[in-house]
Amino acid sequence: MRQPIDQSGRLSHFAFTGLVVECGDVLNLLVSTAPPMTQHILMVDDDSLLRRSLALQLQQAGYRTSSAATAEDGLAISQRDRPDLVLLDVGLPGMDGLEAVQQFKRQGDLPVIFLTARRRELDTILGLELGADDYITKPFNPDVLLARVKAVLRRSAAATPSTAGETERLVVGDLVIDPRGHTASVAGRQVELTSREFDLLHALALEAGVVLSIDDLIARVWGAEFSGEPQGVYVHVRWLREKIEENPETPRRIVNVRGKGYKLVAQNADESL
Repeated sequence: MRQPIDQSGRLSHFAFTGLVVECGDVLNLLVSTAPPMTQHILMVDDDSLLRRSLALQLQQAGYRTSSAATAEDGLAISQRDRPDLVLLDVGLPGMDGLEAVQQFKRQGDLPVIFLTARRRELDTILGLELGADDYITKPFNPDVLLARVKAVLRRSAAATPSTAGETERLVVGDLVIDPRGHTASVAGRQVELTSREFDLLHALALEAGVVLSIDDLIARVWGAEFSGEPQGVYVHVRWLREKIEENPETPRRIVNVRGKGYKLVAQNADESL
């Protein structure tokens, strides 16, 4: 049977969705005959049809995939076979995605992209410090999801900078940033940061005292494939302030220059009290 393809020559997302219903064994054949793959993506969603269609899209792009219908099963798979990235539905039965992301992060700060179907869930994601690396709303274009996956994996792989200047220990007042160890401390107190928060702080520290625009921060932290909204940058700045400022409501380290952007200002221990 001929299989419908789109203009790029790939199986149509919607055509494949129907194909799974009629020929469920085809997916198993494709998986078993696929070439060896390196990067492993774990999908956690209770929609079995979505999991199957996403699996094919990701496998066609060269990724190895595994899937689970519940957060509990996803965490168990992750412990046995560590993924490079987790696609995590927010509205899961039992343990929801908002709780599960914290468990995944405890397994080694795994990169996580939230999948969300409702605006209320999106508001919750943006309003809480959950540690997710990105989010995408359903329904979504598979090509957009692939672009997000590639961007997050690229940032994760680049977590250890390669140039000499970017690997040196940075000291900005009482703030110390160690790119090699991927750690930060304020006045001698270790600060627990997600990968994205660390990258944001590191970008500001490399240009301490210099105002970086939102576009600058997106380019340095999120990369050229960023397809989200500037609101995501503001949220990450707020989360970072919660961790390094004495009073996040009146920040003295990460300072907003109205209409321009943000800059990191040196503070000594006695000045921040």
